[in-house]
Amino acid sequence: MSKSSPAFHIAQRAELSRGRAAAFRLLAVLFALGAGALFLLALGYQPLAVYGTMISGALGSPGMQKETLKLTIPLALASFGVLLAFKMRFWNIGAEGQIIMGAVGASYFAYFQNGLPQWALLILMAVFGILVGGLWGLIPAWFKTRFGTNETLFTLMLNYIALYFVTFLREGPWREAGGGFAAMPRFPRQARLPEVPFPFVGNLHIGWIVMLIMVALLFVYLKYTKQGYELTVVGENERTARYAGMPVSKIVLRTLFISAGICGLAGMLQVSGSDRQLTDGIGGGRGFQAVSVAWLARLSPIGALAVSFLFAVMQKGFSMMQTEYRIPASMSDILQGIILFCVLGAEFFLSYRLMRRREGLA
Repeated sequence: MSKSSPAFHIAQRAELSRGRAAAFRLLAVLFALGAGALFLLALGYQPLAVYGTMISGALGSPGMQKETLKLTIPLALASFGVLLAFKMRFWNIGAEGQIIMGAVGASYFAYFQNGLPQWALLILMAVFGILVGGLWGLIPAWFKTRFGTNETLFTLMLNYIALYFVTFLREGPWREAGGGFAAMPRFPRQARLPEVPFPFVGNLHIGWIVMLIMVALLFVYLKYTKQGYELTVVGENERTARYAGMPVSKIVLRTLFISAGICGLAGMLQVSGSDRQLTDGIGGGRGFQAVSVAWLARLSPIGALAVSFLFAVMQKGFSMMQTEYRIPASMSDILQGIILFCVLGAEFFLSYRLMRRREGLA
């Protein structure tokens, strides 16, 4: 080993059994909670009391459970969209912008075509949310297939264009007339999602039914359809897909339209179900969170649903923790970052391991 060579290197780990992988993840969660506890102790708080407040703040009553589920719905749908693209190894970091543009497409009908019956209006809002979100995702996909552009940077930059477009609408053509400050109007009643009973919680907008249907559809699409098989093959080896005669460019465009369209549907459900008004905070960072959710779920739709719920519990719990203990938002973000860093780091070490470089190797 030369003096300039590092003492350690990263090597790929042999695939672990499901039991060992599950035990490794459990240890990572416990380590994350322990690291968070040390941070809380350093701030002068009792970790068990703080963690208890977080859990009760997210799940302590039917009302709190309802709010947690409202956070789960758009995050789960965004993660469904992201995992489809990631499964094809197209790094779609633009879910935030696709959520926003889906909300814009849906809001147009809520503001300007609201004389329709509720069922017709909501269907139009959903269709155009999917369509506008999908078309927004097709832009980087087309440039990728045509010119080989970097999709990570392209999709990331489109997020900011979408965000500032909503700001333009808020301060310009869609601004509420006679308002004291720049804001868009509240949705009329017929443009709001109806509520139906959710077991043990009470009435919740029908987005939860859409979310469960989408899980089932994605599972079938990926496992039992030709299109799902094609995107998996393209993700595993693009050259193999071309050799087998698959139209790779067409598969990329189709998959990105579906991926971004699902994110657009998430925007429609958020703007019509929870917010009931288009704002420039409609994305709420969910598009970026969806990336972490998709990886932690190992690109599984069912896993993404479970991880999205855990993220929502954590988000609602941290909000309650800030209120109860008057912890600054920055401290709450640091604690959340510590926990996520430990859990995401564990996923890396499930596939790789750190090894000492042998003597004599360059």
